[in-house]
Amino acid sequence: MIPRIRSAVFALCLAGLASAAFGVAPDFMEKLADESRPLEDRMRDDARRPWQVMQLLGVQEGMTVVDIGAGGGWYTRVLSAAVGPGGTVISHFGPRALQREDGRVQRELAASLGNVRASFDDLEDLEPNVADVAVTALNMHHGDAERLIPYLRSVGNVLKPDGVAAIIDHIGSPENDNSRLHRMLVSDAREWIEAAGLQIVEESDILRTAADDHTLSATDPRIGRNSDRFVFVVRRAQ
Repeated sequence: MIPRIRSAVFALCLAGLASAAFGVAPDFMEKLADESRPLEDRMRDDARRPWQVMQLLGVQEGMTVVDIGAGGGWYTRVLSAAVGPGGTVISHFGPRALQREDGRVQRELAASLGNVRASFDDLEDLEPNVADVAVTALNMHHGDAERLIPYLRSVGNVLKPDGVAAIIDHIGSPENDNSRLHRMLVSDAREWIEAAGLQIVEESDILRTAADDHTLSATDPRIGRNSDRFVFVVRRAQ
């Protein structure tokens, strides 16, 4: 084979392998590092590990994804970069955001990213069967079974039949006042997920850290936003 052709074929093979291994948009890491992304968001990446979470969930360019309870929009920005301009992010804030200044800020966030649509509907009113992937992060730790089992059913409802969702929160310990510490028990999360009719695909340790012993509030600056967190990957029961 002529060397120039051999080199071209080799480059194409590498590109194919990279594409297969890198299902997210090819400029994903570049967008995460871009200075247009808030510095506070970039500073959280070491603890929140966006690349690993996207790989765990199988996020791919062109998907429709939902950020449930999007808050300040960290996951919204990450998901926007991951699915690229051909994908869609539904950034769900809920109706309460409209009663605060947050609503304007969140609309501006969605408009600035191009592939994001802000939703201020109640979670149960989101379009069903729309999401390839959904994420709900740090939204459950003040709830109980009465509130969270219906909440998790609604998370499942937005998923396509083969879609998956990540359920992420701060880990607490049985001997502590977890509500005060903004934490919850892993066993409670697992029980409520199953009671909501969801199937646990994987319980991942990618956001675990031994640096957090669960005795401080998850918002305590001494933790530096690097709390010990569980990640459940779930889908609707088959």
